[in-house]
Amino acid sequence: MTGTFKFDLVSPERVLMSLEVDEVSLPGADGDFTVLVGHAPVVANLRPGVLNVKSERTTYRVFVKSGFADVQPDGLTVLAKEAIEVSDLAGTRLTSEIEAAEAAFRDAKTDEGKRFAYAALEELKAIAGGPSAGGRGH
Repeated sequence: MTGTFKFDLVSPERVLMSLEVDEVSLPGADGDFTVLVGHAPVVANLRPGVLNVKSERTTYRVFVKSGFADVQPDGLTVLAKEAIEVSDLAGTRLTSEIEAAEAAFRDAKTDEGKRFAYAALEELKAIAGGPSAGGRGH
């Protein structure tokens, strides 16, 4: 199926993105998945990772710390605790995000907390171009 659909990326403070897109790849808590026009309705928890948002002319890469995706017949809404465009993650900001993820991993009290903090740390290291236990690059 070809065509576009409505995509909204929302944080607790405001709408961060509202676009007509071709596809969005998401870091689902149970595995990565891609939404195309006509996708079946689903609600999914997100783990820390990078959203790849593709429109006709542009690809956006956005790091999300957590949240959920709501796929409906008329589009996709991602509600993210925090979202940062990958292009904005550089220098001291990237370093501070990595340090925060390391602290969150150290301080996590539950297995799920450790898993999410580890996922954030690995994604941020991949963005930085550093070593990643999963060996994934973006």
